[in-house]
Formats: sequence, C-alpha cells, structure tokens
Amino acid sequence: MKKLFFDGSCALCRHEIKWLGPKLRQKLQLVDISEQDFQGYQGASKQQMLAVIHLWDGSQFITGIDATLSYWRLAGWRFLPWLMSTPLCYPVAKWGYNRWAASRQRCSNNQCDTL
Repeated sequence: MKKLFFDGSCALCRHEIKWLGPKLRQKLQLVDISEQDFQGYQGASKQQMLAVIHLWDGSQFITGIDATLSYWRLAGWRFLPWLMSTPLCYPVAKWGYNRWAASRQRCSNNQCDTL
C-alpha cells in the first residue's frame, strides 16, 4: 500500500493534508512522522523524513516535489501537477520546494516560521 509521510507539527503541511486527506485516504495511508513513537520507515530515519516529504509507492520512496506532484495527482488534481512537471516549470518547482524545505524550521505554537 502507498504511504504518505508528512510532518504533522508543520502548520502548512498539516493544513494541506487536512484539505486533501479525504481524497487521499482512499488511495494511500497517511503517516504523521511528528508522532513521538515514529522512528523511520524502510531504512529512512525520522530525521531524513523530516527534511522532505516522502511517499512510499510500495517498493521505493518518492521524495520532495516529485512526492508532492504524485499525491496531488492521487487527490484528483490534473492541471497543476501537469504544469509543474513540464520542462520549463519543473526545475523552478523543484528549486522552490527544496528552498522551502531547507529553510523550514520546526513548528511551535501552531506556526511554521522560515528563515
């Protein structure tokens, strides 16, 4: 079964999962990796998984912007994932996601601050 590993302590991450969750739950398992007892999955540590979003497809991980585009498609979105996957947009989307993920700090008080 596919599994989406997300950081439930991040307000933005939590909001997106809450919004898309009803459509995603039919197609994959949602796993909040901010839970204290979560240790990692299939060789990926909790710390690695907190760095970027991870989607387990049943045999391997899809990470970062590729995971995001995949779960958007699973939620029924078509145009935005297609647009962001085009040769012109994909490098910008990947850069933007990586920049956001690298600057994202741990959340406190239900708020995610970035540098």
